[in-house]
Formats: sequence, structure tokens, C-alpha cells
Amino acid sequence: MSELWNGTGGNAWVDLAPVLDRMFVGIETALADAAAARGARRVLDVGCGTGATTMAIARRLGAGASVTGVDLSAPMIGAATARPADGFPAPEFIVADAAAYPFDEGAFDLMTSRFGVMFFEDPVAAFANLGRAIAPGGGLRFFCWRSPEDNPFMTAGTRATKHLLPEMPERRPGAPGQFAFADGGRVAEILRAAGWERVEVEPVDVPCAFPGEGVVGYLTRLGPVGQALVDADEGTRAAVLDALREAYAPYVDGDEVRYTAACWSVGAERPR
Repeated sequence: MSELWNGTGGNAWVDLAPVLDRMFVGIETALADAAAARGARRVLDVGCGTGATTMAIARRLGAGASVTGVDLSAPMIGAATARPADGFPAPEFIVADAAAYPFDEGAFDLMTSRFGVMFFEDPVAAFANLGRAIAPGGGLRFFCWRSPEDNPFMTAGTRATKHLLPEMPERRPGAPGQFAFADGGRVAEILRAAGWERVEVEPVDVPCAFPGEGVVGYLTRLGPVGQALVDADEGTRAAVLDALREAYAPYVDGDEVRYTAACWSVGAERPR
């Protein structure tokens, strides 16, 4: 994971940050609203990427709040740090593996994440470590993906290009990656085993959209297809791009690409 997010994967997310920020603005808003509703004043945003959600939470909570973003990717944290604060308290950003980083005990009253917690090799240990950073009675709120079957937009690319990219790895249920938390029951078990309580895992469908001019970069640089294309020859790249454009044509609406993100909205609390 470190190699991916500090190399091609992280660089792609930095380059495509405007597209991804537009795409996930609904989830960003939901997390900022959740932080405000809890009255949170010290927030840890895990897997913060280029910092859009971290910034949104800081903006929503305003003066007197402190927000910290943590991510494994140095390129993405570099981009997050470069974002202008525009008058609200600037978050702190840390390059670190949140699964093992020695956060001060009880330093935060809320942990948030927008699709940033599905990549832990040992999720129970990771959430136990994060739990120690949350004060008694504090909570978490994160969004993760439901199943591949529930998210045809996210899997159309691999289905359309598998015959062209035979080296593309198969998704393994429960393995670290985008759909690691597809099973909501497993997510609840992980959190309880890590010492969290009052766990809730609710299905949420989030409308997403992004500008049509961003579709080529999105389709060819992210996910399993983007990884498989890194070393592909020009002929293969051209064939893959044709297949991707055909597969995603049903999602194009005028000058935008639109789809529904099938997510779990997950909440839990630390014992008092």
C-alpha cells in the first residue's frame, strides 16, 4: 500500500483531485455535518488524501476547533498542505500509517473518513489503535463502499477490459482495497473486536457527478485498470480506452458523468 500510494496511485489522486472532490462532495458534506451535529472540536480525518474533506470539516466547525488529517501518501499530503485555508483554521496534516501511528491517547473526540479505512492489513488492530486516539465517549463516522455488485459504475471498467488486461488482479473478498468492507456485518464485527461500541452500519446511496472532461483520466489512471495500464503498450492503451468509453457511455449525461455510490455510513463510540 505504501508503494502504491506514494507512487503511481498517489500521484494520480493528486492530479485528479478536482474531479474526485467534485465527485464526492455529497459525502464530504455529510461528514462535515456529522462532525458539527456531534459538537466535535478535535477531529481526526483518516485516509484524508488531498484534504478536501478535512478542509470541509474545519470550515464547518470554525474557530476553536482543531482538525488533523492523516494519510500514508506523501504526494497527497503535500497537495493537502498546499490548499488555501481561506480564513478558517487550517488543519494539520500528517504523513503516517494511521493503523500504527502513536497518536496521543484521547487526543480527539471524533474520527472521520471518506473511503480511507478499507486498506488496513489488520483492520481490528488498526481500529484499536485509532480508538486509543479517541477520548472516552468520542465517536467515529466513516463512509465505505458496499459490494461490487451494488456499485456497477465502479466495476464497469474491470468488466470491460479484463480480456485486454489479463494481468489485472482479481478482487478477493475482504482483502484490503476498495471493497474490503463490502460486508456490513463484518465491518460491525471488526469495530466491536477493536473495542468500539454502539456500532451502526447503515446503507446509503449517494448521487455523484463529475465533469465529462475528467472521465478519461479517471478511467485510465485509478483503480485496477489504472494500475494495469502503467506498463501497457500504446496499442493496448488505445483498445482499453475504446472499451472504457463504451462501458461508461450509459453514465454520461450531457457534459457530466453521473452515477450512484452505494455506501455504508458507519458510526460507533468509545466506551465512557
